[in-house]
Amino acid sequence: MLYYLFTWLHTEFGIPGAGVFQYISFRAAAAVITSLIISIVYGKRIIDYLRRKQIGESVRDLGLNGQKEKEGTPTMGGLIILGAILIPTLLFAKLDNIYVIIMIFSTIWLGLIGFLDDYIKVFKHDKKGLSGKFKVVGQVTLGIVVGAMMYFHPDISIKEKQDVERYAMSHNLQNDRTYDKAKSVFSAQAEQSTKTTIPFVKNNEFDYAYLVKWIGDDFRDWAWIIFIPIVIFIVTAISNGANLTDGIDGLATGTSAVIGATLAILAWVSGNIIFANYLDIMYIPNSGELTIFISAFVGATVGFLWYNTYPAQIFMGDTGSLAIGGIIAVFAVLIRKELLIPILCGVFIMENLSVVMQVFYFKLTKRKYGEGRRIFLMAPLHHHYQKKGFAEPKIVQRFMIISIVLAVVTVITLKLR
Repeated sequence: MLYYLFTWLHTEFGIPGAGVFQYISFRAAAAVITSLIISIVYGKRIIDYLRRKQIGESVRDLGLNGQKEKEGTPTMGGLIILGAILIPTLLFAKLDNIYVIIMIFSTIWLGLIGFLDDYIKVFKHDKKGLSGKFKVVGQVTLGIVVGAMMYFHPDISIKEKQDVERYAMSHNLQNDRTYDKAKSVFSAQAEQSTKTTIPFVKNNEFDYAYLVKWIGDDFRDWAWIIFIPIVIFIVTAISNGANLTDGIDGLATGTSAVIGATLAILAWVSGNIIFANYLDIMYIPNSGELTIFISAFVGATVGFLWYNTYPAQIFMGDTGSLAIGGIIAVFAVLIRKELLIPILCGVFIMENLSVVMQVFYFKLTKRKYGEGRRIFLMAPLHHHYQKKGFAEPKIVQRFMIISIVLAVVTVITLKLR
């Protein structure tokens, strides 16, 4: 909203300084600061309100040290995160940008699903909360919407890199000094595409349409058959991964902040034709506006960490954990970096896999030996280390270190091929 206001003031009246809102870097910085203020200042008021209303966490006894002491800690703190993301986005982003619209929709959609789950737990006193099937239906629905929008919406496109030599010949640039320095030239016309980025590969673009090439010459018209299910899988897996990671104070919040900061870098360079050309990566027109959204996300998670760090004054609940996982997944898909998720979201993946491995091995050994056996002392993985006697802050700090290392590796894949 402020973007449109100050653009109008700059255009109509030439007010000094109003033109600064044209710069993504300024609006991204403003979004970070605003989201921090909202989450820290208003977060305290929300915590006090939840305490007065006795909206607290009901903790199952899993035999973990310090677990029962968390009984009654205010939950549904994801409302703080969602507000701190959406308000700066509405203030500073271009609201007619299709990428921003998709992110706002994704945030509200998964936030509502998580809120319904927390509401059932807290107010209906049902510890199971919303049925897992309903959660999956909500995640799958979001995946279908995002996948379909990416495939069919004309404003979601990329600019193809042309062969430099062929481009130079067609434009009589063979003797031009800039030609010698050129790495790639983007086509003038943006096109809809199902291409994505493959890490650690020289010509690192892969088209999902090739997976259905067996259909025939018109295989590209049927690429949605494979593309949409892939989007559904990514959204569901990462949303659930964040949900499982949110088991000890500050773990999901801290790792999400690191992931968000990395995605901000990737969005910035992917949406800037100069940086995209320099780094020899896919250029996605208009996607740079996503930097404002993800900057608000980083500010919101860091601000929430102020109260969520050990010992937590508030838990985000499913209202926050389902939403932040979905936000990360959808964002990565929109900037065509979803194949970097196994690296960037390594902590979420480990947590997810630990549960899958534990359940699979238990059922397998029960069928074979008549008694179920376990790989880990407890799943998800962070509970395994709690059972081994590690203190919560130490587990969180070490997982954060791992997350930072993975984030650095993710960024250097831009050039390490």
